[in-house]
Amino acid sequence: MNDTLQRLADVIESRKPINGGDPDKSYVARLFAKGDDAILKKIGEEATETVMAAKDARVDGDTSKVVYECADLWFHSLILLAQFNLKPQDVLTELARREGLSGIEEKANRKLDAREQAERRD
Repeated sequence: MNDTLQRLADVIESRKPINGGDPDKSYVARLFAKGDDAILKKIGEEATETVMAAKDARVDGDTSKVVYECADLWFHSLILLAQFNLKPQDVLTELARREGLSGIEEKANRKLDAREQAERRD
């Protein structure tokens, strides 16, 4: 895993209130203190800003805002992962699992898995 992601994940983890993060001194600690809905709202905002930056880049060719907004989106996604005690490596492992699969095949497998789970419940 990229060292930057790991270092950032470690800092985010240290900002959890359970690890001593102070909501009065840390933006990340404040998000953790507000809970899942605040984190999810922020991810929604950042996703929208990423989309808008990409639309602007399509017109003016300036991709710097796309990178900036993607960084914000990734950052807030890392906070969400930490909220659920997940690590960036969990996402990287899932991406590695999908490597070499066609997107169409992967999606079909998800539908099959969902049907199998539903059948087991019945």
